[in-house]
Amino acid sequence: MAPEIPEEITATDLDQEVRAELLSLARDVADKVARHLVAAGQIIDEDSELALSHAIAARRLASRIAVVREAVGLAAYAAGDWTTAIAELRTYHRMTGRQTHLAELADCERALGRPERAIDLFRGADVAKLEKAGAIELLIVAAGARGDLGQHDAAVAMLQVKELTADEDAEWAARLRYAYADALLAAGRRDEAREWFARTATVDEEQVTNAAERLLELDGVTIEGDDVDEDDEEEGAEASATDRDSSAGDRESADDADGDDEDDLADDEDDYDDDDDEDLDGEDEGLDSDEGDLDGEDERAGVANTDVNTDGLGDEDDKDAPVVTGGVTDALDEPAGGDKPAGDEDSVDGAVTDSVDKIEADKDDEDGAEEKPKA
Repeated sequence: MAPEIPEEITATDLDQEVRAELLSLARDVADKVARHLVAAGQIIDEDSELALSHAIAARRLASRIAVVREAVGLAAYAAGDWTTAIAELRTYHRMTGRQTHLAELADCERALGRPERAIDLFRGADVAKLEKAGAIELLIVAAGARGDLGQHDAAVAMLQVKELTADEDAEWAARLRYAYADALLAAGRRDEAREWFARTATVDEEQVTNAAERLLELDGVTIEGDDVDEDDEEEGAEASATDRDSSAGDRESADDADGDDEDDLADDEDDYDDDDDEDLDGEDEGLDSDEGDLDGEDERAGVANTDVNTDGLGDEDDKDAPVVTGGVTDALDEPAGGDKPAGDEDSVDGAVTDSVDKIEADKDDEDGAEEKPKA
């Protein structure tokens, strides 16, 4: 059964360009699909499961509309339904010829325990069809996949691109620096990791990462209020147990409803077009045949060129491994693990101090006199 759409939501709330893609539908059907899409978009961050239900309801009415398949894929991704997200986002790419959501696809493969496939997606990407933010995000996911395989030095090398030191205040700049710092820490290069968490804090004005907190952790600084009294913890545990017992009946009722929803989803999956199923099966077979082919042909020009040969990783010389050049796919002019990339150390320290001050704002004057972390 389709979820109820709030009365205040109207079809005109949907973006005009997206509504244009629904013109092939009957007016009343288009309006209902539009309202479901709006509802899904409004609650995807707060209730991803309900958002997915709205998106699936829209798909039942308009399975041949690309934007609808995209909505299902993104809602499934937010809800952690990795298999559905992969199927829907692939279908969206096939229907539109775009590669908009390669990073999400690669992340789903990692979540399913298939980091090799995530790396294959990165290698096969057509950088000309990717926006800068999408290319950076795909790079971050691929580096994370290297880390999943235990190839931490390779992950560090992949992230040594010129955008790492670019004078940008975009969200991707903070995420790239944070990923690099995290990779350095995983590789055992703690001092360099600390420096890059500090650099992240200087550009992360919107606090899309927790770089400042990670910086404090590395310096062994504890913020007042973080230490919870053991008695409080015990009381909290008892209260949680009581809440769990009192809500058992509610969960049983909810399970019955969820079972009905799952049956609806299973029935809906059977409604996929035969040609869609064949295409998806073909794509899965292609991915299966490519799995593990990490040492095959050289990657295409573009984002894929950032990848590195991982043979012999673990040798001491790998920490300063050379990398290639050219946009997002380029390495830094100098290895980031060695000499510091362009940037004023004093300005970094000042900005980091500001970030730390925000976190320690509630400390009393006596605690405030303690020495702050130094870069």
